[in-house]
Amino acid sequence: MSHAAPARRALVTGASGAIGGAIARALATEGLHVLAHANRNRAAAEQLVAGIRAAGGAADSVVFDVTDGAACAAALAKVLESGPIQVLVHNAGVHDDGVFAGLRAEQWQRVIDVNLNGFFHVAQPLMLPMLRTRWGRIVAITSVAGQAGNRGQVNYAAAKSALHGAVKSLALECASRGVTVNAVAPGVVASEMSAGAFDAAAIQRMVPMGRAGQPREVADLVAFLASDKAAYISGQTIGINGAMYQ
Repeated sequence: MSHAAPARRALVTGASGAIGGAIARALATEGLHVLAHANRNRAAAEQLVAGIRAAGGAADSVVFDVTDGAACAAALAKVLESGPIQVLVHNAGVHDDGVFAGLRAEQWQRVIDVNLNGFFHVAQPLMLPMLRTRWGRIVAITSVAGQAGNRGQVNYAAAKSALHGAVKSLALECASRGVTVNAVAPGVVASEMSAGAFDAAAIQRMVPMGRAGQPREVADLVAFLASDKAAYISGQTIGINGAMYQ
């Protein structure tokens, strides 16, 4: 009598947001057991998990602050008791915009802490268990701002472009062990975060395709990178931006 292998587990940070939620649903549809992470918005993560389960998928919620290294280590140690995480999507992110000359120190620090230091706090404890399985996928959600820059987002662009360098280097470290590491850099994507920043006229002006991307479109790309089909893609930053930036 044969037994099916247990489902690979995926951790999606920032799953309470529009893009993170779409990624979690897409990975669950592909048969992964999804751990949907939130920090302040536990209710949204639990609602997401309920929806995934109702659709026949497997999911649980996890709550911790990615900027708190000790809290991350404790939460992830508990998660790892049940086995390795083989897919990590670092999607948790914030922006706090302002022209650089007037940027407050706390605006700089908070954006770096969540977007960049959060990647270290979450990815680093997961690495050795993942490497031992000789199969893994790490995807960092970054931004077109980290590729092309953006006025008023020096802090955000600095954090996201730093992730591009981290992805390239970590990909080299993991290449012989079946673990791929990539970044996905969205442009303007329809979400609460972008709704306050860009009106329809601005999107028409900025985006050659004339529309915002949909969270599901980002999620489909991430799901592909997290699959066996993407085994030879690593160390890349892949834009999904309606031809905004070449």
